[in-house]
Amino acid sequence: MINVGDTAPDFELPDAQGEIVRLGDALENGRTIVYFYPADFTPVCTAEACAFRDEYEGLEEIGVQIIGISPQSVDSHERFTERHSIPFPLLADTRKKVIRAYGVDGPFGVGVRRATYLVETDGTVSNRVVSDFFVGSHMELVKETLQD
Repeated sequence: MINVGDTAPDFELPDAQGEIVRLGDALENGRTIVYFYPADFTPVCTAEACAFRDEYEGLEEIGVQIIGISPQSVDSHERFTERHSIPFPLLADTRKKVIRAYGVDGPFGVGVRRATYLVETDGTVSNRVVSDFFVGSHMELVKETLQD
């Protein structure tokens, strides 16, 4: 698992519209929160995405972006984004290549761990939260970022 102080692995994955999103490109525009979640439309994942959505404007004002990653398809992300008015990209890692690179694959390759990383513009991870079932600690990372 990627830790604070490590370099975040770069990636390129399709978003809900099929457009390729690269971490390196995002970092050119500022710090980026990258969060991994198990599945679209599940209760905890929906609550998490909506909580990030509700903080999006404040983060955008201070130049911080959000990217969500899960193993669902582009089509699933498109429906989820539309249903919950998610303003940031949700990326489809259907082969779990990026999920494995960050070390957040579930036990025995089943599922995905709920993890959130704050990545600085130089690619270094400056904060990390791993909490599989509770969204609160992930939102604490957001609140700390807003206070920076």
